[in-house]
Amino acid sequence: MQKYTLLPLLILLFACAPEPEDLIQEEPELYLPDDLQATVWAESPQFFNPTNIDVDIRGRVWVAEAVNYRDFNNHEGHKAHEQGDRIMILEDLDGDGKSDTSKVFVQDPDLRSPLGIAVLGKQIVVSCAPNIIIYTDEDGDDQPDHKEVLLTGFGGLDHDHGLHSVIAGPDGKWYFNTGNAGPHMVTDQSGWNLRAGSVYTGGTPYNDENTPAMRSDDGRIWTGGMALRVNPDGTGLEVLAHNFRNSYEVAVDSYGDLWQNDNDDQKDANRTTWLMRGANAGFFSADGSRTWQADRRPEQSIQEAHWHQHDPGVLPAGDIYGSGSPTGVVMYEGDALGEKYRGMFLSADAGRNVVFGYQTEADGAGFALQRSNLISSVNESTEGYRWYEVDENKRKWFRPSDVALGPDGAIYVADWNDPIVGGHQMHDKQGYGKIYRITPKNKALALPEIDLSTTEGQLQALKSPTINVRNQGFVKLREQGETVIEEVKALLTAKNPYHQARAVWLLSQLGEQGIQEVEKVLQHDNVRHDSVQLRITAYRALQQAKPKDWLAYADQLAEDPSIAVRREVALSLRDVPLNQSKNLILKLIASYEGDDPWYLEALGIAMDGKEQKLYPELLAKFGDEKPEAWSEAFAKLVWRIHPPQSVQALKARILSSELTSEQQQQAMVALAFVTSQEAAQAMLEIDRSAPADLKKQSLWWLQFRKTNDWRVYLQDWKAPTDYLPEAHPELLALKKQLSDTALSLEKQLVSAEQLMDSKAGRWHLLQMIDRLEEDVKDTISTTLIPQLLQSEDLYLKAVARHYLPDEKSASTYDSEELLSLAVNAENGKTLFYQNCTTCHKMGKAGQEIGPELTNIHRKYDQVGMLEGVVHPDAAVAFGYEPWLVSTRDGGIVYGLMLSDGPVITLMDMYGRQYILEQNLVEDKKQFNFSPMPSPADFSLSEQQVADLSAFLLQVDI
Repeated sequence: MQKYTLLPLLILLFACAPEPEDLIQEEPELYLPDDLQATVWAESPQFFNPTNIDVDIRGRVWVAEAVNYRDFNNHEGHKAHEQGDRIMILEDLDGDGKSDTSKVFVQDPDLRSPLGIAVLGKQIVVSCAPNIIIYTDEDGDDQPDHKEVLLTGFGGLDHDHGLHSVIAGPDGKWYFNTGNAGPHMVTDQSGWNLRAGSVYTGGTPYNDENTPAMRSDDGRIWTGGMALRVNPDGTGLEVLAHNFRNSYEVAVDSYGDLWQNDNDDQKDANRTTWLMRGANAGFFSADGSRTWQADRRPEQSIQEAHWHQHDPGVLPAGDIYGSGSPTGVVMYEGDALGEKYRGMFLSADAGRNVVFGYQTEADGAGFALQRSNLISSVNESTEGYRWYEVDENKRKWFRPSDVALGPDGAIYVADWNDPIVGGHQMHDKQGYGKIYRITPKNKALALPEIDLSTTEGQLQALKSPTINVRNQGFVKLREQGETVIEEVKALLTAKNPYHQARAVWLLSQLGEQGIQEVEKVLQHDNVRHDSVQLRITAYRALQQAKPKDWLAYADQLAEDPSIAVRREVALSLRDVPLNQSKNLILKLIASYEGDDPWYLEALGIAMDGKEQKLYPELLAKFGDEKPEAWSEAFAKLVWRIHPPQSVQALKARILSSELTSEQQQQAMVALAFVTSQEAAQAMLEIDRSAPADLKKQSLWWLQFRKTNDWRVYLQDWKAPTDYLPEAHPELLALKKQLSDTALSLEKQLVSAEQLMDSKAGRWHLLQMIDRLEEDVKDTISTTLIPQLLQSEDLYLKAVARHYLPDEKSASTYDSEELLSLAVNAENGKTLFYQNCTTCHKMGKAGQEIGPELTNIHRKYDQVGMLEGVVHPDAAVAFGYEPWLVSTRDGGIVYGLMLSDGPVITLMDMYGRQYILEQNLVEDKKQFNFSPMPSPADFSLSEQQVADLSAFLLQVDI
């Protein structure tokens, strides 16, 4: 399940562990469209904790289990498999729509919380960081005869943000993705090295180190989560896109398009996206060295900043839909459910208790995504519905972890049936799970019998709605070569356009005669959507079929009437040298009108690494000698590529009174992304001479860039605003005396008492305490720390409590007692605005230090919310671990680390940011608990805690 916790006031929301019999339902309580129905196809004990599923050619469902999920946290009373996690096979023998048998395919100590399963004929491919493992069943007895580690070195052992499932693409290659729990240090079978990382650490004891800004053998910096492709023999590993947080799975449709969801950073910004190849998806800074919080600009919304949506070189975010925990995905390309479902992208979200259905529609060079709730255990449209009503809590125990398709066209949904999501914990100690089967009403779906030994059976498999089944038909037909061209070519007129696309891919791999048939597809002269998509498919296929001489096809399509086709040509030019690509790029730019962000980003990808050499010609052909007279299209193009030669022109646009404020701001951003001495100097000159509104922007950029790209250029520049913590040099001598083991205990304690006299001194004492001799530490803990529990500073009090073992574990609140209380959400609303808005935003009120809580009711039930408020320290999400950082002059800051490196960016718990050169830092200490004060620190009664939780769980305000 996804890692989802809240901070600071709701670091983890978890629930009590129900017994499995409490979860069992005779019939599923799911909301679906009127023409669909759901049945429970299988449930525990046939399997446990399903993270991922696949369906084979016989309609059997294979399940990757994660019983040993987070065994470092879940070791008390939880089900465990001492011999490792398992891959299970479930089958409906009598055709009654329910599984009759369940058996273990493999149990392996190398499997700890595997997140992916793919059944590719005899090869069973399991994704389990750090490995992609192939188990081969040569004799078909459902037991592996051979085990091979295809690739290894991926980060994310026992971590949701690790290695995800493999699927076979329409080209025969294998596609998969990783989350951002790096570093990923992988060597493929041909010796090519992937090196990718970021500043992301945490979540498990095994993910305590990571490294941003590493270069792979292609010379590029890949960061965060990535979508990748590899040949089935483990050669040809390549990155298709990067800088996700944790896309749980990538879907590849028959055209070769990539689709995914991505979970947010506790900030109400989950998204679903069509994934453009070569794209930076925008979670971290481009090299992975900074979080989105560190890069957030004034006035940017969380959603804009979270995915760096106003930075050049970033993919449009797609559908940002709010809180949740997105999981498995699949594109429905079958006909069994009816034509209106064909082409629907299915995206599961465990946190929202839903499988979303997206209608995808071409929109310029990208796609528009229209979202609906396809399958859900909660009816969000019910007027007056309240999430905190006790009798509705079980509805939120539907946690879809994956969605897959059967050869008969049925939809299968794996349900990791737990009252919580993530937090590196499971609260259902029995590992309960279900698999639902979704079919049309009043229509029986028949499981096809597919004989792969015949051409007819191979074609039948190729047309299967099940992705990895059609791969088996693809492989068998490809082995026959040109002898099956006529049979495959017949699919080009199939009613189902996805069948047409599969035929294009296969024909391109059936020799020269097949390539000629694909070249005919490339010549379609209309711009209907299906024809455009087929033309794009043909172009993609021909690139692979003729790797040495495909540029002639690019020239043929560079002036295609479809902007989507031209986009595809642009993307293909990224690694083509300038002497071969320049004329094509110029043709593609000539058709850019300035109004399509997808096409602009594709042009930027085409010019990657070629910007400086191209810029003079671009300026001469599309620009103007007077920068103020640039067209909107050319100004956006310069914003996207921001070459060093554009500095003076950008400065002129910023200072021009002829331009709008939006145009000036656009030029300001472009200038800020130029990494050069001239750019930094130009910004300094703007800061000295610009009007007040521009001066405010330039000052922000100077202060920000001094912490990263312009650090070397701005060493002598002093910001007018003090971003350093207040100095307390008088405390340094006291700290030295306290830690001096040559002194008597009495003298050391005198210095500790003197540190207690000031707020800064008390923080210094807490920073030092773990490093003191045991007798000094014990004495301070028993004599001085209790005094801090009387402090008016709630954050100081929360930290101090962790040095008193009895206080740390004590809770004056009884969860069962809280659940029995009648609640008053209006009273909870008053309490929230009185106590919580210093960190949290609700609607338009409050601060954004912790997560926005406006829609938190969509994710948590009553028990989980209550437990999260009462017990905030059970887990802490990355980026929200509190730090104490002290400086060499005695200053100290308690807060959140936004970026670390030569320059540190900190935000204290009141929202103030501090920027510190690393050489000014004396000490850094990271805590493993939440900065959230206890409800007792706010003097809240049990009734008030229950009321507060009820308010948080109500419908949108």
